[in-house]
Amino acid sequence: MKILIVEDEENLAKSIAAYLKNESFLCECAYTFQDALDKICSFDYDCILLDITLPDGSGLRLLQDLKKMDKTDGVLVISAKNSLDDRLKGLNLGADDYLPKPFHMAELAARVHAIVRRRRFEGKDSIQVEEILLDLAAKTIHVNTVKVPLTKSEFDLLLFLISNKNRVVSKTAIAEHLAGEEADLMNSFDFIYAHIKNLKRKLTEAGCKDYINTVYGLGYKFTT
Repeated sequence: MKILIVEDEENLAKSIAAYLKNESFLCECAYTFQDALDKICSFDYDCILLDITLPDGSGLRLLQDLKKMDKTDGVLVISAKNSLDDRLKGLNLGADDYLPKPFHMAELAARVHAIVRRRRFEGKDSIQVEEILLDLAAKTIHVNTVKVPLTKSEFDLLLFLISNKNRVVSKTAIAEHLAGEEADLMNSFDFIYAHIKNLKRKLTEAGCKDYINTVYGLGYKFTT
């Protein structure tokens, strides 16, 4: 799952990113309003951590822009400003939650997990699709009660495909979801082909039907 950290304090942003990476999130950072806007226009995120006060603009304006673009990214406002007015403005503009600075990283991570579950998975801690059970908290997969040993990338890939069930997901979208900004630096989609191949093999070996279909020239579709 992909997170954008919009925070002008670089050391804090990097500390948040390091902590959330240990929670199995793919993190990107934006230190200015314009950088954040460019990333939001170019990519989709499971959750955006948004500081209100940025050197070249207001985080509240970014919330307005998200609304105008009909984006479904979750938003957690993190700000030293803790007045009731600021909190209400953020929530009324579409933020999911508000966390004042300073905060504990464990609480931040818990709130991010809650937003993602609420936004993407109707608040559930697990997802059952036919014989596949995904535990979102433990980051584990079971097929007919048999645990399937997936890598982080394979887990994220399967979750992404299931989240877009019955829809074609392009190779570009998968690359951006798994690698973030680094996807632009890759010369081919070979790493996606490898992940798809390994994921399909591990699932079928565990007794799962093959639900991952190749849509030639377009991408992949998870169909039940």
